[in-house]
Amino acid sequence: MVGPPPELAGPPKPPADQEDTENMLDTPRNYLSGQLVGLVGGVDHFFGDDRHYQETNDSTFLLNVNQVAGYDPQQQSMLSFMANVHLPIAERKLHLLVETNPDKNAVVDPTQILQQPQQPNQPAAQQQSLGAALRFMQQQAEHWHVSADGGLKFQGLGTTPFARARGSWEGSPLDQWHAKLAETTFWFNTIGAGETTQLDIEHTVSESVLFRATSVANWLKNTQNFDLRQDFSVFDTLDERTAVMYQASAIGVSQPITQVVDYVVLMQYRYRLHRKWMFLDVSPQLHFPREREFRLSPELALRLEIMFDEVK
Repeated sequence: MVGPPPELAGPPKPPADQEDTENMLDTPRNYLSGQLVGLVGGVDHFFGDDRHYQETNDSTFLLNVNQVAGYDPQQQSMLSFMANVHLPIAERKLHLLVETNPDKNAVVDPTQILQQPQQPNQPAAQQQSLGAALRFMQQQAEHWHVSADGGLKFQGLGTTPFARARGSWEGSPLDQWHAKLAETTFWFNTIGAGETTQLDIEHTVSESVLFRATSVANWLKNTQNFDLRQDFSVFDTLDERTAVMYQASAIGVSQPITQVVDYVVLMQYRYRLHRKWMFLDVSPQLHFPREREFRLSPELALRLEIMFDEVK
C-alpha cells in the first residue's frame, strides 16, 4: 500500500527518546510554575493585598481600622472600607464598587505599609469621601486582565465623576520566577489625570518564603511629576495563622529634581485572629525622611482588618 506523498505527510515525528526528554523537562517546569503562582496568590490573599482585590471576580468586603504612632504629629486613627460585588449579569464581568477616598486609592500602594502614606505631590483631602462605581472586568486568555470603571465621588454636599482603567499581564518566564506588569490610568477632579506603572518580580526561596521586588512610577498631569517607589520584600508564612513580611523601600520624586524623599525599613507581623476573616497587623517601621535630614524616625502601625470574600 502506497502512503501519502512526503509533502502531505507532515513533518517527521521526533524520535521517542527526544519526546521523553521534552516531557522530562516540561513536567517539573510546569509543576514549579504552578507552585509559584499558588504561593504568590496565597500570599496576596492572606495579606489582603490590593492586587488580589483589583482582579478577583469574587465579591469581597474589606474593613480596616488603622492606628499609626510615630514622628509625624499629623498621624491618627483611620477607618477605611471597600466593597466589590459582582452583579448577577454579564457572566460576573460587571461589578459594583463602593470605597472610601477613591482618589487616594487611585494610586495602588504596592506595599503592605500600614500607614498608607500620602503621595509626595498629591494634595491632602479635606475630609473623608465616598466613591461608588461600576467596573467591567475581562480576563483575556491566561495571562491578561483588563478592567474599566466610572463612578461618582461624594464629599460633603458635592458630587463629582471619576474614571479609571487598568490592564495587567503576568507570567513565569523562568523556573521559580514570576513577573507581573500593570498599567493604570485615572482621572479625578482632586488630583486630575494620571497614570501608574507597576512591575512585580517574584521568586520562590522555599515552599513558604517568597521574595518580591516592586517598582512603581506614578505620574500626575497637573504637577508633571513622577512619584517613584522601589520595594524589596520577603514574605515568610510561618503557619496557617501567621505570616511575616520584611521590607526595605526607597521613595522618591522627579520634581523639582529627582531625589529620594524617604527610606523605610519595616517588619509586618500578620496574625489571623478569628477563622479566615479577622486579622491583626503589627508593623514597627524605621523611616529616614529627607525633611528630617534622613535622621532615624521610628513609627509603629497597627491595623485591625475584617475581610470577607467568597473564599472565606
